[in-house]
Amino acid sequence: MTKEQVIVKLKRCANPKNIEGMARFGINSKNSLGVSIPDLRKLAKEIGKDHVLAQKLWDSKIHEAKILASMIDEPKLVTKKQADQWIKDFDSWDVCDQVCMNLFDKTSFAFERAILWTKNTAEFEKRAGFALMASLAFYDKSFSDEKFLKFFPLIKKYSIDERNFVRKAINWALRQIGKRNINLNKQAIELAKEIQNINSKSARWIAYDAIKELTNRGVQERLINKKFLYKARV
Repeated sequence: MTKEQVIVKLKRCANPKNIEGMARFGINSKNSLGVSIPDLRKLAKEIGKDHVLAQKLWDSKIHEAKILASMIDEPKLVTKKQADQWIKDFDSWDVCDQVCMNLFDKTSFAFERAILWTKNTAEFEKRAGFALMASLAFYDKSFSDEKFLKFFPLIKKYSIDERNFVRKAINWALRQIGKRNINLNKQAIELAKEIQNINSKSARWIAYDAIKELTNRGVQERLINKKFLYKARV
């Protein structure tokens, strides 16, 4: 399937009402067609994996085409250079998060880039680092606790960032790491308590929200049951 054919299909799925609703969720509707995520996933399944087509769709600058590109690209073929270039085109939180969840978290350099991108200045580039941390914590259960503990100094350091899309991603990363297992849960709560003492409105919000979820009875029971289930299997 060519880029032109894909764009024709995207335009057929266009929904102006969705564009109107995007603003309510803080989504940048520039160059958007209003295509839903379920429709994009359906189209991605129809297309299959195609690294070259993914790059062409990304270069189209169409909002949904960029998300679709992350769904059909091949993680093994994605280079660090490509990833670093793509994050510079992030202009909305949904594109940032979808690309991190659909593609970047499956690359061999995901942990490395998660750390590197948090040091970037641009709002969505920095968000990409923390969104990638959250994605790795949620989707891949094979990584050791130590790999996630390396993120803690960065979560604490940048918790003072008052920009909405950055602080929300930091909070997301902290909560997802803290829900991996009981050990990381305890350490994430301790980190949140440290952040709570920082003289920053953003830091206090991040900490309060994370502690609220990570100490939630439902979360605690699930992690404890998970721990005992793991011991039983071993």
